[in-house]
Amino acid sequence: MGQDEPQRTDRDAQLSRFIRPEQTFPALSPAEIERIRHFGEIRTFVDGALLFETGKPGPGMFVVLKGHVAITQRDGLGHVTPVIDQGPGQFLAELSQLSGRPALVDGRAEGDVETLLLPPDRLRALLVAEAELGERIMRALILRRVNLIQDGAGGPVLIGPSNSAGVVRLQGFLTRNGQPHHLLDPDRDRDAAELIARYLPKPEDWPLVVTADGAVLRNPNETELARAIGMIGGAKGDRIYDVAVVGCGPAGLATAVYAASEGLSVAVLDTRAFGGQAGASARIENYLGFPTGISGQALTARAFTQAQKFGADIMIPVTVKSLDCTRGNGAFSVTLEGSDPLRSRAVVVASGARYRRPDISNLDKFEGRGVWYWASPVEARLCAGEEVALVGAGNSAGQAAVFLSGHARRVLMIIRGGGLGASMSRYLIERIEATPNIELMFNTEITALEGDEASLLRRIRWKSRLSDDEDSADIRNLFLFVGADPATSWLDGCGVTLDRGGFVVTGAQSEQNQGKLVAPLETSVPGVYAVGDVRSGSVKRVGGAIGEGAQVVASLHGYLGDVAKPTL
Repeated sequence: MGQDEPQRTDRDAQLSRFIRPEQTFPALSPAEIERIRHFGEIRTFVDGALLFETGKPGPGMFVVLKGHVAITQRDGLGHVTPVIDQGPGQFLAELSQLSGRPALVDGRAEGDVETLLLPPDRLRALLVAEAELGERIMRALILRRVNLIQDGAGGPVLIGPSNSAGVVRLQGFLTRNGQPHHLLDPDRDRDAAELIARYLPKPEDWPLVVTADGAVLRNPNETELARAIGMIGGAKGDRIYDVAVVGCGPAGLATAVYAASEGLSVAVLDTRAFGGQAGASARIENYLGFPTGISGQALTARAFTQAQKFGADIMIPVTVKSLDCTRGNGAFSVTLEGSDPLRSRAVVVASGARYRRPDISNLDKFEGRGVWYWASPVEARLCAGEEVALVGAGNSAGQAAVFLSGHARRVLMIIRGGGLGASMSRYLIERIEATPNIELMFNTEITALEGDEASLLRRIRWKSRLSDDEDSADIRNLFLFVGADPATSWLDGCGVTLDRGGFVVTGAQSEQNQGKLVAPLETSVPGVYAVGDVRSGSVKRVGGAIGEGAQVVASLHGYLGDVAKPTL
């Protein structure tokens, strides 16, 4: 017992670093391991062998039967950080193993090790078949990812000034997609300074990004970064999915969860991140079942994980260019930027809406340089102790104003109309009125933006719509929540009917469907459906979008069943 005591003490010290350690690293009983055995296969490793390696696709979940495995984090700068040692009865995995994506940590055998390996498809089968055990394992996978993100010791390394447009853009992208990363300031960190001296970056090169294999990227776009760190999966060979869901907001995620859980093969595509506009909401307080509220990121991250649990292939970031509805070989063809087309028997349009840009002459000059279309912790960090301005009068604007008021010295809420009652929920209006550092400016619109020599926003000008009064203030951060336009340009030429505003017409509203018995969410093209904000007449609420995502699955079953019937 005396020999075991130091080992237990070391492990206790390791566990103390984690939130909810007993749930993050639960021990499996012998009976539970026996239930797992028929899902896996025996794999053995000699001392020093790697079970999985940072940046390389993970083989699945390991259950340790004999020996010990050291888990460490490693970044592209050569820093190695111990995470925890795992022994008999422990399982080695985190969320990446649900889909075979690259591992975020190294796992190295300490002595000879015997394990059970469950490849991703068998791991998903276990989670579904063994409800109670699956719940414990899934909770652990989620908590392990949360801990990796909070530790900030793994994933890609971003090097550059924290307020540079590139840093904010990529931090937002990685954060929205639940990807661990960390930022080094070149003025404070020695390793960052040495790398800068070697690569001599220009201002437009910020940030430098160092991946796990040591590759250095200069201010990459989101797709380049995603490919470098292995985020992007893709259709395998000539596979034809049952359904392709275009858009990974609440409606698309709901479609994916319900369709995949009922046995349909599902591909979900999105150009930026899961969650859509809802994912950027600081707090949603009127969604059923969350009386204390929940952030959009937390709500949609749960759905994102749930969809993967049931086997949906989620491809982010992937840009959909067009939809071919000729159905060659019986399938629709979704054209993707920089990749082979994806084929499916049915398509669900859940592409939502894109942020609307107000008519301000030099707006594009300051986008990402002081002008923002969402308010996440990344942007809030830049506003600490400052005065900020926010334009908008809907629920998204209200949620953002309340969130930013906890970081900024003052929030100027600029509203084109004469009140909030027509466009904002009452609970948000009351919250705003009770927040002392939110100032409401009704019947007002911004007229000009001014910046410095680096094209960073420094001042805004506005005027009253009821008089000739004009004013200005030194504002370094402006948040725009002035509505959104439907993201439907990719549907051009495929025959899907749109209304005057560009939203997708469904059900009997479509001229092609008049007099026909059609599903309420079906478009003018059989086999193509629309759900959520992109659909004409939708209620534009998170709950409504999720409801439509669930509802459309019944129509998908009916359509796919009819397509599969032999022609008489």
